[in-house]
Amino acid sequence: MTKLVKDLMHPGIITCKPTATLGQVAVLLNQHQVHALFVTDRDGRILGVISDFDLMAGEWLSSDSESLAAMRKLTAADLMTQPVDSVEANIPLAEAATQFVEKSVSRFLVTDNGKPVGIISLSDFVASIAGAIRSKRDTVGDVMSDAILVCRGKTPVASAARAMTSSGWRSVLVVDSKGKILGVVSGHDLLPFVKEGVGDNLIVRDVMHPALTIDIHASLREAADLMIQNHHHRLVVIDKDDPDAFPLGVISTFDIVAEMARPDSVWQKT
Repeated sequence: MTKLVKDLMHPGIITCKPTATLGQVAVLLNQHQVHALFVTDRDGRILGVISDFDLMAGEWLSSDSESLAAMRKLTAADLMTQPVDSVEANIPLAEAATQFVEKSVSRFLVTDNGKPVGIISLSDFVASIAGAIRSKRDTVGDVMSDAILVCRGKTPVASAARAMTSSGWRSVLVVDSKGKILGVVSGHDLLPFVKEGVGDNLIVRDVMHPALTIDIHASLREAADLMIQNHHHRLVVIDKDDPDAFPLGVISTFDIVAEMARPDSVWQKT
């Protein structure tokens, strides 16, 4: 039986008002452990979506007091993305996966005859694919990205955030002088600084969290399971026989969804 978007989506949506400050948006994102909020008017109509990545693009990371003061006056309406990308609840998951790849987005608002009913994200696809990937099909090394955004532990947080924003990456890997992995800094690690700004002396080593790694020869199912268990969107790919060497690449939820969208994928066969 063909699975539909409604079978995988999360019912309901988390919202904020257009007048919400960026600090309030950060609190809601952190409180609900989500990457985005839908901005709605007083009648509940969706106006746009604001994500942790939108917050990172702001000048609140600047140590310039005038820039920080200006950012504190901005609201969700000022930084939200519109229009909101959506998919109908009754379309096949395979079709939705193709749309994820084509539009290069992280989430879709799910609608039923145009009415918002939930949300579906890349993480949802990873959770479902864990049980559907053929055990002898494709390894991490087959679909991973060879490109890695890295920095040293002494890199200023503001510099790392600017690099993330300009490159379109949601995280940066922290390594030592020999390339050994020290940790990773993500958008969620930076949310606490939306209200207070970033001091001149704050470096990535002060805010990073441990990196989650996986062997290049591991199966996609193993990668999906690891992401689900740890609520991670990206894994660092290493050679388990030389774990302290410079990382080989990165595999993300998007890489797995792209695999689902391939014409010969099990998800494309009904």
